[in-house]
Amino acid sequence: QVTLAAGAELDARQVNQYTLILRAACPGENEVEEQLSVRVTPGHVLRCDSRFASAEGDVVKVSADVAPRTPLYAVLPQPLGGLTFRLRNHNTPLTLTRRGVVLAPDSGFDPCKDTQTFRLEIEVTDRHGHNCSGAVKVEVQPSRRPHITFPEPHRAVTVTEGIGPWEVVTQVHARGDNVHYAILAPVAPELFTIDEVTGEIRSTRRLEVTRAHLLIRAYNTLHPEDHATATVNITVQGTDRQAPRCVPAIFVSQVSETMSPGSTLVRLRCTDSTSTDRCLHYALEGPPSSLSHFCMEGPQLKVNTTLDYDSEAMAALGFQFTATIVVTVGGQPLQSTRVPVLVTVTPVNEFRPACPHGATFTVPETAAFGSVVGRVAGTDRDYPLDSLEYSLEGGSGPAQPFSIDRRTGEIRVVGSLDSQKQKNYRLVVRLTDTHNDLDLRKRQSRLCDVSVRLQAVPDPLPVCIPEVQELRITAGSPGSRQPVTRLVCHSSPDSAALTYAIVGGNEAGRFRLEGNTLVYLSNDRAEPHPFVLLVEVWGGSGGRRRSSVVALVVHVTPRSTPMPPSTTIQHTTLQREPLVVMQTEAVWHPPAWFVAVLTISGALLLATLGCMARNLLCRGESLRRPACAKCLHSKEETCKLMGRITATSSGITAPRKSSVALSSLSCLSSAQGQCDGRAQDPCTRRDYFFNSVTGAWRWI
Repeated sequence: QVTLAAGAELDARQVNQYTLILRAACPGENEVEEQLSVRVTPGHVLRCDSRFASAEGDVVKVSADVAPRTPLYAVLPQPLGGLTFRLRNHNTPLTLTRRGVVLAPDSGFDPCKDTQTFRLEIEVTDRHGHNCSGAVKVEVQPSRRPHITFPEPHRAVTVTEGIGPWEVVTQVHARGDNVHYAILAPVAPELFTIDEVTGEIRSTRRLEVTRAHLLIRAYNTLHPEDHATATVNITVQGTDRQAPRCVPAIFVSQVSETMSPGSTLVRLRCTDSTSTDRCLHYALEGPPSSLSHFCMEGPQLKVNTTLDYDSEAMAALGFQFTATIVVTVGGQPLQSTRVPVLVTVTPVNEFRPACPHGATFTVPETAAFGSVVGRVAGTDRDYPLDSLEYSLEGGSGPAQPFSIDRRTGEIRVVGSLDSQKQKNYRLVVRLTDTHNDLDLRKRQSRLCDVSVRLQAVPDPLPVCIPEVQELRITAGSPGSRQPVTRLVCHSSPDSAALTYAIVGGNEAGRFRLEGNTLVYLSNDRAEPHPFVLLVEVWGGSGGRRRSSVVALVVHVTPRSTPMPPSTTIQHTTLQREPLVVMQTEAVWHPPAWFVAVLTISGALLLATLGCMARNLLCRGESLRRPACAKCLHSKEETCKLMGRITATSSGITAPRKSSVALSSLSCLSSAQGQCDGRAQDPCTRRDYFFNSVTGAWRWI
């Protein structure tokens, strides 16, 4: 019998024929082999999901706290109509709907059990009778949500009488999700009620002295079966109006920074009205810094942590801690006493100063007096940090030409230095701490080695000005000393005196040096002779002596002597070497364009100034003329003047306009008061009338 493999899907569009090879054999007979052809024809086929139709089936994992009838799985998600879903096995709390959806049980899963597994075998049939089947395995895992629990299942609360209605007495708290609270016992509480959301227990009326026992339930509103219970005992006691009295009433103390943690600073002696301290409670209040360094153990104030004086945080607090000890009777604030506390931390010189690493300095041997060689930077961990004094063991002297500043630690040069005598110095510096202890006599010190190496500085070469000289002298009488020149040489200011020596060209010892002066020793030589002398100048001292060479060219001319009478006179002309004199003069040759621009600018400036002067003169003439042109006032005189104008041909000549006197005449003083001529002003080109007798005029 040949069957279709489980989970196989046939598709005629991809493969429409399969050829199977079958082999069969009977006992004692030969094997027979035949072929079987299976043809696949297209048609309507109902296919289920491959995972659903597999032998193991599809797997769904859900949490145990899912709500009842929650959809867990859909057999065929595609919207196919006319399908019928049938559940083959009925031993499961799950439900299969007509649409092929698997639902959670009506009452939900049990959250207290471990992992639960349910298998559903489902058959699907369409309207044509085609069917497919498969299986779904639902794994119910334990709920991951937290269960309802009380961190404090038993609680005792003591309050004083007189608390009014609806005041908060205490509050309970449970862990979990969607937590609500309820009072289980007493069933009908008379004195207290609880807020089901916050867990606050409030009074329902004014409380008197009594005791109450409450049983509180906390539960999950979505899963009421998840719940927990707690008991609360409430004691209402009478009030004692008198606060306790403590000795000392205020505590002020000084403690050293080395006080170990756990040490007791003070023990309070407090009593209430009943002369007992069994119901007294002690608490410490104050800044966080004080609460971290001190604590209360009953009536004892103790050191909680190390009191480190050598820190910036302690310095910021002023090395003081303030706090308050609150003493209450029965924990009630109405019956409390407050004891102020002031603790001052004092320093202790705990650490020795530390030397710097690699205290080695280098200084040139030419360093001047007071020059800084280096700074010794010692350290000290006691507060104030690095508060040190410096001193030099052995003091300063020829063997130790250095000093150290007491405050800064700077090493300075206070003596002469010579690397040839001593190249290295080993200094012993003492570091002493200051102001690090309450007792100023408790000081600590340390010796530090400091090395100072001298750096050799070679002496400079002697410098002579000039380095080459050409001199001319006339020899004196034989055997005389004749100064030739004085050498001008110098070296460093602090070097030894210079020495001079002739090292070349001194023929027959004719020259000699006396200090820096060159002297010529005359002889009876009659012919001129040049000498080229090399003079070596030495400077410095010891092995650091250095020298320079000066070249001197000396032309010696013999002294003239009387010649015996002779008929032959011989003239000797001495050839003189040419002397070249070079002189540099600074001359500025401007470019051609600059000269042209400067010339044009000057011409324009002169023309502008001329025009401005001419305009000013003409404007002055024009201003003066109208001032004196007031000779005609009436219309009749004007007419007479016009009549005279026509008679200008009778020989009357207009006065020259260039006459300056015309402008200074006033026609108002004229007796005639008439004008007998007409002319034109050459500046303004305007016409005017004039009186030829008086010289008065006016504009037309």
